[in-house]
Amino acid sequence: MTLAIVLAAGDPATNLSDDTVRHLVDQWRAAGATEVRVAADLPELAALAERATGSVLVSGTDLVAHTAVLKHLATSPVPGTVALVLADPPAARHAVVHEERGQVVSAGSAGELPDATGSFGGALRVVPADLPALAAAARTAAATPTPADAAATPAGTTGGPGTPVTEPTGSVGAAALVGTDLDRLFAAFTATGALTFAHRVRLLVAHRAVDPAGLAAARAELAGVNEDAAELRLAVKERDDFFTTYFVSTWSPYVTKVCARLRLTPTGVTMISVLFAVVAAVLFGVGGRPALVAGGVLLYLGFVLDCVDGQLARYTRNFSPWGGWLDTMADRAKEYVAYAGLGFGMTHAGLGNGWALALAAMTLQTVRHHTDAWYGVLHDEAARRPKAASSGGGLGDKLNAASNRVQADTGSLSYWLKRTVVFPIGERWALIALTAALFDTRVALIAVLVWGVLAFAYTGALRTLRARFMRVPVLGTVDAGLHRDDGPLLRRLGGRIPAQLPLAMLAALAATGLLGVALVGGETARWAAPVALLVLLAAGLGARGRAEGALDWLVPAALRAAEYVFAIAVGVAGDVPLPLVFGYVFVLTLLHYDLVARLEKRQPAPPLHDATLGWEGRSVLLTVALIAGFAWVGMATLSAYLFVVFVMSVVAAWVTVPARVARTAPAR
Repeated sequence: MTLAIVLAAGDPATNLSDDTVRHLVDQWRAAGATEVRVAADLPELAALAERATGSVLVSGTDLVAHTAVLKHLATSPVPGTVALVLADPPAARHAVVHEERGQVVSAGSAGELPDATGSFGGALRVVPADLPALAAAARTAAATPTPADAAATPAGTTGGPGTPVTEPTGSVGAAALVGTDLDRLFAAFTATGALTFAHRVRLLVAHRAVDPAGLAAARAELAGVNEDAAELRLAVKERDDFFTTYFVSTWSPYVTKVCARLRLTPTGVTMISVLFAVVAAVLFGVGGRPALVAGGVLLYLGFVLDCVDGQLARYTRNFSPWGGWLDTMADRAKEYVAYAGLGFGMTHAGLGNGWALALAAMTLQTVRHHTDAWYGVLHDEAARRPKAASSGGGLGDKLNAASNRVQADTGSLSYWLKRTVVFPIGERWALIALTAALFDTRVALIAVLVWGVLAFAYTGALRTLRARFMRVPVLGTVDAGLHRDDGPLLRRLGGRIPAQLPLAMLAALAATGLLGVALVGGETARWAAPVALLVLLAAGLGARGRAEGALDWLVPAALRAAEYVFAIAVGVAGDVPLPLVFGYVFVLTLLHYDLVARLEKRQPAPPLHDATLGWEGRSVLLTVALIAGFAWVGMATLSAYLFVVFVMSVVAAWVTVPARVARTAPAR
């Protein structure tokens, strides 16, 4: 149930007419609110928020906007509270905001926030977890003197003569600097530290009318916009990568419109894109110029549909946790199926050991994706933390400033170079399609590996420098054991040494050394495996320690690299067919991408996570199988077991527990 509250109190100039209030009530109903209430004052709003059981939508009576703006705010897929933020110059009584990475980190008057990035748009969606903070902020704002009160009341008094008052500080002081009840409420709410995301208006219209003339002008502007056409254009991401922007998004909205008319769901489009990728992989495996060209075309079309599913979700506002999770998992699965097709095709054509290159590409991309995800978490955490007064001249700040300048220069050569050099998914799929169609499968795999290594080196170096100066212990804000993928063994026996990253890097080096020994051949590798395993298990010495290092965000990726390379080394040492090794590592990527998706969507651990044994348990079993002389049997059995557990976990999470789907709505 979603409750919308229209706050009618405040500056009388904002209560333009009863017709305005009725129209806003009707708009909230059209936007999806199941109940709409008009609150006379802040204490009444606080009481309504305390009784609410679902998300609460709040707006003032001065908001003039397309219904689609309210619908987008109400159905925003971000998993948290969302505030409408406008680029309009604020009126004197309106709050301004400062944002970082899409999060509202402070709000107050223009004089208080000289570095404001926008003005409060007079509406917000508050998720159930933040309703206590909303109620508390409403009572704080109600008890805070307004600027008009302050001008009419002598310093140190309030109310009747002789009533002492302490000068407001903290959140109270911030709320006192803005004039309307809603703006003071928002300033006080932001000061509670509740995580609030900014919802910007693009193509559509939203304004806060301060007088009848402003109301008439805003309504005229609304009438001049085709709301449906704007919504279709808004379905395309505002900022995307070069290939997607110029070779996909120029025509994919037409496909989105057709899909909407055919009543296809975003999940249905995702499944069609998976089918295209699988057929493309089969064609890559078949080989021959016609098959390679057809495979390249199908891979491109599959990527177009991969963009369309998200556009369709945004256009129809059909978001769901299942759809967001499936989209994330399908993206990786499609790419790795394409690698498998290229690897098979290369081997089948006699061009070399294609499976080795496919394994290297899959391992590289997975480790890269994990660093991407964790660096994003690091940046989000840094944005929410107070900035040190002396942080303006460090190397990290200079790198951040340079990056922000490039990102702000949208469409420039430096902007597109920065977005392309990191080798995003659109560029990867385009490179695979073109090189496979024009050359062969070997060139395609080598090209992916070379560009991937260069991109990893570039992003890794810059991010490490920037993170070093951020000094944010990001693993301290999450369940570190879960996202390290520690199993029951390490959770019980792991140590508390704080040096998590050096231990994880040492594990990755030991796995790489074992792979080198295995490639040389002989019985040495079989007996070197236990030694390498002991070094891997040494990473467990930090499993229960406090992860407060500035670079500990690299720990999960380092452990993924250690486990994958160790598994490949065991496979090589035990003469396991490389397609089977590829299949085993592929199953591991499914487990780990599930964890990443849950991290990004702020969801709990998978239902059967303990049954996956953890990275240390799986490595121990592979080592035992290698020493016993049954490496291929052990790897095949473990692969099948983990895949069954993964499928059962998916069923338990998304099929048999529908209530969980209703609680959150992650983005696609």
